[in-house]
Amino acid sequence: MTEEEIKELGKQVSKARFQLGQKASELHDLIEDRLPADYREIPAYADATFRACEIWDKLNQELLKAAKHEN
Repeated sequence: MTEEEIKELGKQVSKARFQLGQKASELHDLIEDRLPADYREIPAYADATFRACEIWDKLNQELLKAAKHEN
């Protein structure tokens, strides 16, 4: 992987981290502001947060592997 590709992957990791933070914030807002009335929405918010974490993790693992091979 070239240095430019590693930089691009780093940007993707940062973007994914930001997106998972947004999903976590939405879940937090649901819990803090709308429970117990909207408890049925918990699974959808939790699933979206979980999926965002999986995306970040996959990209981050790729970045770590690429950085290790770069050294």
